Amino acid sequence: MDDDLTADFAMFNRAADNNRHAILEQLERLLQPGIRVLEIGSGSGQHAAHFAASLPGITWQPADREPYFAALDANLAGIKLGNLLKPVYLDVAAFPDVKAEAVFTANVLHIMPERLMPVLFDGVAATGASLVVIYGPFKYGGGYTTPSNERFNGWLQEQHPDSGIRDIERVQQEAARIGLTLAEDVAMPANNQLLVFRRD
Repeated sequence: MDDDLTADFAMFNRAADNNRHAILEQLERLLQPGIRVLEIGSGSGQHAAHFAASLPGITWQPADREPYFAALDANLAGIKLGNLLKPVYLDVAAFPDVKAEAVFTANVLHIMPERLMPVLFDGVAATGASLVVIYGPFKYGGGYTTPSNERFNGWLQEQHPDSGIRDIERVQQEAARIGLTLAEDVAMPANNQLLVFRRD
């Protein structure tokens, strides 16, 4: 789609703009036509607009909570795509009744409190999804992959003590609890990873 369509979005996010092409390249091979994808933490809707336009065979369900939801809803109201659904309000602690074959989330786990991770995965299980794609930075064996990620973690915790880069082992544990196994761990630009979980 024309990138200018999202340039004037309220709450525009530069990181989402920067990483959309690299993520799309992965989604193109992972997502099968005809499925519905629930995006948890859609933010301004930049990813939703770009991915729905680029993947016409996929139905894209954006979702978020305040302080993002009003901007998300308003931004996407101006994007006329038949496969882009109206956003739903999604608070991880009060997961809506949404069904989907796949779940996608980017840069959410390190923002939300770690204590809500089990609640998030319970919500994912309730969607019935057999494919879960998670993008963001992670720790391995308790260690950071780069000094810049360690600095980023420090910045996150300065903003809010409940934030922080999560251990991949902890994510795998919660995924396994709902019957999902890590099938791929793809290195992405800017020291991020794309974790691909599939149902056993």
